[in-house]
Amino acid sequence: MRPMAVSETEKPHYTQTHLMAVAAARVLENNRSVFVGTGLPMIAGMFAQRTHAPNLLIIFEAGAVGPQMKMLPISVGDSRTTYRAIAASSMHDNMSFAQAGWLDYGFLGGAQIDKYGNLNTTYIGGSWDHPKVRLPGSGGANDVGSNCRHTIIIMRQEAQKFVDKVTFITTPGYLDGPGARERAGLPAGSGPIKVISQLGIYGFDEKTKLMALESIHPGVTAEQIVANTGFKLTIPAEVPQTPAPTREDVALLRELDPTGMAIGK
Repeated sequence: MRPMAVSETEKPHYTQTHLMAVAAARVLENNRSVFVGTGLPMIAGMFAQRTHAPNLLIIFEAGAVGPQMKMLPISVGDSRTTYRAIAASSMHDNMSFAQAGWLDYGFLGGAQIDKYGNLNTTYIGGSWDHPKVRLPGSGGANDVGSNCRHTIIIMRQEAQKFVDKVTFITTPGYLDGPGARERAGLPAGSGPIKVISQLGIYGFDEKTKLMALESIHPGVTAEQIVANTGFKLTIPAEVPQTPAPTREDVALLRELDPTGMAIGK
């Protein structure tokens, strides 16, 4: 699959970041709950509320539940996360909601992801005591990945980030394959459902739990996908193209994030 030629006058009206934000928002359904973090997950949730999912319940790690925000907060602890919220609760309560099985979606990212959707934000290379790169650790990511019904992963795709096996499993995906999450005591049927990168959208095969390409972004080739993946990726014979954001979509993103903190200028 090769991209169509684009003339100077037909250059896209959107950026890769716009596309990733809108693609993430499209996964979120109305009358569902989502645990969001700083940046693109926030704007994806806000965008979904303003378009196809007005009753989406947004939950923040720092305690806000069910806000209807007008402008992107700086962080999960920003007071704007409580705008028209149904509760200004606590980290303990909101993490407990996930543990109780009440949260439908959780957004995640990482420094590494492998073919089963396991994430690493702990260290890369070397050993625990002497790593090549020491990373910040889990924060609340393990809780989200372990307890939310479904997780959506947003991260930039490069071969050194999309690896065959992560150095350390900070947050579980499907561990080592079918049934592994359940054997580890995690909720049945839970796990990652989408990986959204600047190149494409990926899901996980129902039988093997291996990552599989679901759609390819406009202007991207299958060869680029393969070159930026460090494991054998399942690629169907026919791969649809990811719908591009409309000009109205981009205008809404800019309204929600006027400073360009998440989507850029």
